[in-house]
Amino acid sequence: MTNFDEFLSPTGRLLRESAIRQMGTVIASNADMVSFAAGYPDPNAFPWDAIRDVMRELLAQTDGRVLQYGPTRGHRPLLESIGQLLTGRGITASQDELLITSGSQQGLDLVARVLVTPGDVVLVELPAYTGAISAFTNAQARLAGVAQDHDGINLDDLDEVCLRHRRAGRRVKLLYLVPNFQNPSGVLLDRAKRPRLIEWARRRDILIIEDDPYGALYFDDVAGEEDTRPIRSFDDGDRVIYLSSFSKTLAPGFRVGWMVAPTMLADRFETAKQAADLMTGSLDQHLVHELVRRGTLEQIAPALRQHYQHKRDIMESALRTIIGSGLRWSTPGGGFFLWVALPEGTNDLALLSCALERRLVLVVGSAFYVNGAGHNQVRLSFSACAENHIEEGVRRLADAMGGAAAASA
Repeated sequence: MTNFDEFLSPTGRLLRESAIRQMGTVIASNADMVSFAAGYPDPNAFPWDAIRDVMRELLAQTDGRVLQYGPTRGHRPLLESIGQLLTGRGITASQDELLITSGSQQGLDLVARVLVTPGDVVLVELPAYTGAISAFTNAQARLAGVAQDHDGINLDDLDEVCLRHRRAGRRVKLLYLVPNFQNPSGVLLDRAKRPRLIEWARRRDILIIEDDPYGALYFDDVAGEEDTRPIRSFDDGDRVIYLSSFSKTLAPGFRVGWMVAPTMLADRFETAKQAADLMTGSLDQHLVHELVRRGTLEQIAPALRQHYQHKRDIMESALRTIIGSGLRWSTPGGGFFLWVALPEGTNDLALLSCALERRLVLVVGSAFYVNGAGHNQVRLSFSACAENHIEEGVRRLADAMGGAAAASA
């Protein structure tokens, strides 16, 4: 039998799979499974009628550009629409600084492939998004964790970690963070810290990779639009590469995201993208452009915020009623997740094993840490789970916690 390991490159041997995607396989194999795992948007919140109307009009024409190959950089009218969206977020970007990507995850992959030399240090929060951990690990970066406070990344620890690695002779290039309702913690970076991060990046000669999929999904009982203003909007130079996506607002199946980067870097990202996919899907881009042009995004945004705030409230109420003081968390001001601290002595892996036996899926906290920590936490996603399944899922979670406690006794 062929030993395919012998054919793998060094990169191929090191490839890391996302812990969240692993859970997707489990969900697909069991129809009775309740999932608090994947951070998917709720299909009931998709703008179905608007999508049908635009798709019908696009396919009623014989404009070959709708189904043809297109520019790697992206469909120009869509780039122009994104430029207008960015203006509303306080970001000024020329067409030369914009690039369409297959979701923001491709943007992370491009950043890792173009900017990371094996052994380079990338600074990430503790905890950090698993997709970013995978992208940078696959590029053979050394990931260094920085403490996170209730109001976002700890700036003192950030500087200390950066300087410690530089004193050890390592090159520290990048800081990656999700400032708005971070995945997994749900933390919102304090408004006052945002310009301070720009100042720090200039002083230490670091590029900031700002990943912003949830900025539009703030909840009116905690946060507002000004609280989610991108770090990039404070950057009057070239310190921030900004990533975002339509996946959490319009629909993830389009796989349309974008990145903003200094022109020289945007050109390099475009060249790297040519080797991967040549382009993002033309039909998807035409469809998204029309939805943005017609104002669909602005029309549905208030309802989306209300919808996910309501689902957050349902999950929090169920946790308080069914489990009570056994779990601790901070109420997120937006996004898709509750970041939950487990009772003392409960291990996330043991809890997951017991949860799967009870047909419940969640994501272990340790998957989000690059320093081996996080075994006392789990991420619970309220976004995609049907409202009438959330309470049942919490009941299964309570039962699983009992099973995990008994196993460790």
